[in-house]
Amino acid sequence: MASRFAPYLMLVLANLCWSGNWITGRAIRGSFQPLGLCFWRWTIALAVLAPFVLPRMRLVLPVLRRSWGLLLLLSFTGLVAFQSLVYLGLRSTTAVNAVLLNATGPLFVILCAWVLHGEAPSWRRIAGMLISFIGVLIILSGGQVRALIHLDLGLGDAWILLAMLLWGLYSVLLRRLPQGMEGSSLLFVLAALAVAQLLPLYLLEAALLGEPVPSLGAAAAVLYVGVFASVVAFLAWNGAVARLGAHVAGFSMHLMPAFGTILAILLLGESLRPYHLLGFAAILAGVLIATVTKRSRSPAPQGAR
Repeated sequence: MASRFAPYLMLVLANLCWSGNWITGRAIRGSFQPLGLCFWRWTIALAVLAPFVLPRMRLVLPVLRRSWGLLLLLSFTGLVAFQSLVYLGLRSTTAVNAVLLNATGPLFVILCAWVLHGEAPSWRRIAGMLISFIGVLIILSGGQVRALIHLDLGLGDAWILLAMLLWGLYSVLLRRLPQGMEGSSLLFVLAALAVAQLLPLYLLEAALLGEPVPSLGAAAAVLYVGVFASVVAFLAWNGAVARLGAHVAGFSMHLMPAFGTILAILLLGESLRPYHLLGFAAILAGVLIATVTKRSRSPAPQGAR
């Protein structure tokens, strides 16, 4: 009986850890610059994975040699740019806003698949995207209908939406990755490439903006992000996908806005407003309309959020 529910618990664990990443990014926004936080996150993840992955790296070297350009692009879009923009957005928008806007991810996947692969969306998917877009507008306007006429998009919200667009691009590009590099090996390679890309950006950021001295609590928070939100969540997610399939696992990602909202209220003292619920309901309804089919062969995105 326990083994039957184990993969579902793994999905819960993965989404809870990813939700914690967004809350942490908001909580320690004054202790780390966005690029610095992203750099230390992937450096910690790399150090944790190295003892387990390095002994068998020779097995993935052929894929690495053939697809290094694609892997570099995946690392940049999914680990460097996406996560840095999330941390940047969390400096000026609430965690509640951010995690609810995160629910637009599947819609951006559909949009990027249309642009890159010519997978024209059906009328059902177009309707779903429009409904979700209404939900986004409700959240961004604070539930004020009159505010929609003169909508002033908050900079933090704009960064989050741009991050979700990059997540959609990363998810679609991931389909081009050949067989032979999955799981912890893929995460290790992407993390290594991310650290290499982030290092000069991090040093430039520190030189221009300064490098705050983090407190012990902030350092512990980064350790959580590097270990749990990056390594533990990723491995739990992949293990669950292997047993339940991508379609079932994909639906669990809607736990993340729910977990994130609860954590933001409990840990950050943020407020949940009626317009948040209305906007999230519209986003979720649109995603379900656009993505639910009798059968789905689409791979679930791999990566750390």
